[in-house]
Amino acid sequence: MTFNDDIKNCLRVLLEGGVFLYPTDTVWGLGCDPSDNKAVEKIFRIKRRQESKSLILLSSGLPMVQRYVRNIPEAVLQIIESSKEPVTIIYPGALNLADGVTAEDGSVGIRITKDKFCLKLITLFQKPIVSTSANISGEPSPALFDQISGEIKGSVDYMVNHRRNDRQLHKPSPVIKIDSYGRISVLRK
Repeated sequence: MTFNDDIKNCLRVLLEGGVFLYPTDTVWGLGCDPSDNKAVEKIFRIKRRQESKSLILLSSGLPMVQRYVRNIPEAVLQIIESSKEPVTIIYPGALNLADGVTAEDGSVGIRITKDKFCLKLITLFQKPIVSTSANISGEPSPALFDQISGEIKGSVDYMVNHRRNDRQLHKPSPVIKIDSYGRISVLRK
């Protein structure tokens, strides 16, 4: 399996409403089309997660983010430009997303990825993808492929081969919430 085979298989799964297991710029994640209600429901079932907990999305850049949130506060630009590591930003006023992706207050968490694999997949798909850690809710997030449980691996429609042998440890991204007034709060460092 090559990098491009993985991309092609993930695109097929996205278009068929399935869920795939893939490496992100932080930890291994479960991905799907964030506008597909059935695919999003499947992720909640796999993770045994309450639907009241929202999901994070990966985007290729601010132009794509703008299609899924009402307003990008000015403070976001400064955060993105100054951050050297991946950072997830929770925006108010989510648009065009499936139930369960957004929080009860209508916000959505989006991270602009710099990961080569994720960028190529998102660019070809032409919209963001869900990126939630590949674990049962409450268990540790898997930094390495070997840390993913057999239950999770057996529940997805496709497992990416790219970076399965990678031993570089990554951690979940910081999470910053920005309200509609531009006020910033750090939810995870």
